[in-house]
Amino acid sequence: MQIPIKIAFHGVDKSDAVEERIREKVDKLERYFDRITGCRVAVEKHHSSKSHLNATTIPFHVSVILEVPGGDLVVKRDPKDRNSLKDHEDINIAVRDAFAAMERQLKDYVSRRWRTSRTQPPGEVSEELQ
Repeated sequence: MQIPIKIAFHGVDKSDAVEERIREKVDKLERYFDRITGCRVAVEKHHSSKSHLNATTIPFHVSVILEVPGGDLVVKRDPKDRNSLKDHEDINIAVRDAFAAMERQLKDYVSRRWRTSRTQPPGEVSEELQ
């Protein structure tokens, strides 16, 4: 990766274990596609407008921005349904789900890139990948 990974924690205490897990997930993405130029990850836990007694039930939100040739791939895991909200009370599950979604996006990007390069005459670049 050309630019070091940037990891930010908002409303959450910084955790070396979570940071290490994020780095492992990014390394896995790099093994799949070695032309990633940068990565930014934000782990957030929004403040509850209700009493502080329910603070432990606030889900984590994980955003991943992967910089690749031609643009950025973005995943914002802000679960809407009740089952996902319950799962994302665990930071490790929120990170896992965000990176699983990013892996799917990256595989789709690589697939589109490969198909486009196969169908384009030599020297032309698809508008989709610019």
